Amino acid sequence: MSFHVVDPGWATRVVDAGRPTTRSLGVPVGGAADRASWMLGNALVGNPPEMPALEIAVKGPILHADCAIGGVVFGAPFVLSSARQSLRAGRTFTLSAGEEFHIGGTPSSLRAYLCVPGGFEVATILGSRSALDVLQRGETLPCSPSRLPPRFVGPDCPFAPAPPSGKLRVLPGQQADWFDGADFYNQAFTVTPSSNRMGLRLQGKTLSLPPRELLSEPVCPGAVQVTKDGQCIILGVDGQTIGGYPKIAQVIRADLDPLGQIRPGDTIRFEQVDLKTALALDRQRRELLHEWITRLRVSLDG
Repeated sequence: MSFHVVDPGWATRVVDAGRPTTRSLGVPVGGAADRASWMLGNALVGNPPEMPALEIAVKGPILHADCAIGGVVFGAPFVLSSARQSLRAGRTFTLSAGEEFHIGGTPSSLRAYLCVPGGFEVATILGSRSALDVLQRGETLPCSPSRLPPRFVGPDCPFAPAPPSGKLRVLPGQQADWFDGADFYNQAFTVTPSSNRMGLRLQGKTLSLPPRELLSEPVCPGAVQVTKDGQCIILGVDGQTIGGYPKIAQVIRADLDPLGQIRPGDTIRFEQVDLKTALALDRQRRELLHEWITRLRVSLDG
């Protein structure tokens, strides 16, 4: 039982928690770029948070169901359609055998997750079901037959992607003292079309680099690097594990999910916080996400 891919859309792929234990091999973490949306989508269909789902970006796929399949598209407000029923992002549905499911574009944010009961039954590679490539036309996505009652998350959910605030909170990077902080923090940067899951390329006022060389050293998602032309790159979930560009800042973990929803053309500013604040914000976000997942699972059990 499965979905058949009629049209793969743009950069659609199966994701889970990624491969955090293989960075020593040079393998990026990968996985869901917006983990809160992925985990809440799974909770809405009764899954554990870590089940594999389909990550949709910019424009979604067209899928043909060969059996009854329940699901939800959670995250950015993608336009959903079917000849048989009215569908909305963030609300569970059940597709009938033979039904063709269209996921269009989104007016704001960038990514959403198609979650189905039991997840997608794809191959495990290096301990993860995250795909190493995007979905292809004619591919099959195995999953179990299922049906779901109507469910949705209310407007009070703090994790539903919203229009970008234009702000990312950061800690100073390893080479922050190489730069004039005022040039970095007092300007707005524009996200360029050459951005992807490896990183967001920014365009702004050129930052001055000192005449120094840097040996390649470990980097991680959220690292803000300054290239030789004085422009910035923010590493994403598919970013490399080592890099030789100086790091002016590091996006705090509490803002990594919003980072995954920033799209080309958005403008962003950076706000520096201290380590104590960064840790407190991360703890608050993780506790709140756990609370919402628990509420959804308890309501489903009820």
